[in-house]
Amino acid sequence: MQRNLVMFGGTFSLLVLAACGSSAAGTLGGTPATPTAAPQTPAPTAAATPVPPTPTAAAPPPASAPGTVTALRSVGSLGPILVGPNGNTLYMFLSDTTSMSTCNGSCAQNWPPLTTTDTPRGATGISQSLLGTIKRQNGTLQVTYHGHPLYAFIADSGPGMANGENIDAFGAKWEVISAAGVAVVK
Repeated sequence: MQRNLVMFGGTFSLLVLAACGSSAAGTLGGTPATPTAAPQTPAPTAAATPVPPTPTAAAPPPASAPGTVTALRSVGSLGPILVGPNGNTLYMFLSDTTSMSTCNGSCAQNWPPLTTTDTPRGATGISQSLLGTIKRQNGTLQVTYHGHPLYAFIADSGPGMANGENIDAFGAKWEVISAAGVAVVK
């Protein structure tokens, strides 16, 4: 019986404290809240367990920066093809010109452009001289390789997939790209 009263008293104290501190800006109904002193019974404390510091995430290596063509990856029978910073396959849209992307709106939702805010970089096997940028309709910079604007494909859920290869969508074919900057057609 006494144990139930102690638990009830502790719960009641918490409710009183919660009610006193519930005013967000220190006012209640437009009048400043007046602090009230209530007798407080210290709660039993548990043995303090040291909490290890949270490790800070290391900055990704420069080759993983947005707009970076990470490397070449062999994907199935396609051989070595360009992949983006997350390892996903990159594509070219045969409707594009070297100075303009024709994939906007719902096209860009299905085929997200590889964009950057800086000079694009290439890693192993990528020719830096073939990398460039164009300005998209919305003002962002899209990475190009050998003049071809680069895109990912929404149906590629991870590295090693090339579900967009040779698809005819949004008015033209989509192809993966070799290190030479040309379409790999299978």
